[in-house]
Amino acid sequence: MLVLNDDQVMLQDAARGFVSEKAPVAALRKIRDEKIADGFDRGLWRSMAEMGWTGVLVPEDQGGLGFGFVGAGVICEEMGRTLTASPFLSTAMMAATALSRAGSPAQKERWLPAIVAGEAVIATAVDEGRRHDPAGTAMRAERHGNGFRLSGTKAYVVDGQAADAVLVAARTAGSAGETGGFSLFLVETATRGLSAERLSTLDSRGAAELTFDGVEVTADAVVGEVDDGFPLLEIVLGAGRAGLAAELSGNAQESFDRTMAYLRERKQFGRTIGAFQALQHRAAHLFCEVEVARSAVLAALQALDADPAGASLAVSVAKSKASSVARLAAQEAVQMHGGIGMTDAIDIGLFMKRMQVASTLYGDADFHADRVARARGF
Repeated sequence: MLVLNDDQVMLQDAARGFVSEKAPVAALRKIRDEKIADGFDRGLWRSMAEMGWTGVLVPEDQGGLGFGFVGAGVICEEMGRTLTASPFLSTAMMAATALSRAGSPAQKERWLPAIVAGEAVIATAVDEGRRHDPAGTAMRAERHGNGFRLSGTKAYVVDGQAADAVLVAARTAGSAGETGGFSLFLVETATRGLSAERLSTLDSRGAAELTFDGVEVTADAVVGEVDDGFPLLEIVLGAGRAGLAAELSGNAQESFDRTMAYLRERKQFGRTIGAFQALQHRAAHLFCEVEVARSAVLAALQALDADPAGASLAVSVAKSKASSVARLAAQEAVQMHGGIGMTDAIDIGLFMKRMQVASTLYGDADFHADRVARARGF
């Protein structure tokens, strides 16, 4: 059923209250205007840990909540409503998924409690070019002594500028374009030869380009199986894509709500502009699209909870639909607000900027629509 259960509704209510109070849109403006290097508020991250959010996907026997992907998605959706900047996606969803499913006992003992406590930020480094293409990974991890030597560059690593460690995809065999020969490594950012260049991003958040210049790691750094890491990478990316889809759904809902409020108060020719039928038709269409996206996202999160390895199609449907709808909501919001919608005086432009980044990250609408089409034999 595409509805939240009682516990999930309670989590949603708590998350909405928390981000509204602790992380309103004004907090993002502060990060942007003060050029905060981390791209997020460390104090807010610790407060999220106190709420238990950082452990939402960490098993209970490792100190987490084990609340599942639907619970994580509920949090992402509410953060999308206030443009909350945090390492929740990279760390509490993607890194926690990788370590919980495939981390060694030592990796779990070292990092999962740190994630739950809000004391660690772990980024995921996959793409090497301008477009999302996991199978196109060319970065090499050559065998060296009792470990590996990593060489290459990762282009856009979310939270890479503030990470304590990086989950990096590299080739231990095969060549770019093949899904075989993948291995995942957990590399601490203090490791010699690893450097980060902070990127200036459209959405005023944190990302970096990472360069691995002969970075040497032991075999203990491997997460999962050597040469057979692509299935695990797809699960980790699925968690990130679903989280982004949920955030985009929240972004679209908030853009819609703010636009409806404006239509009810803005007057033209002696009446509120929401009384004009042309705008009513557009608003009704947008409302329907927002609800469809919301349902697609919930279906994807439920699919991940049921079978993470078999949820890729549902996740791609959700990411494609949420990206398209968030774009439509942002465009309609700007247009219905008129000229002021293009200025920094109101927040709508910030929602559009975040939409642009989140919809492209880990595959845009076209990337995921193509995946669905190929899966269906078109």
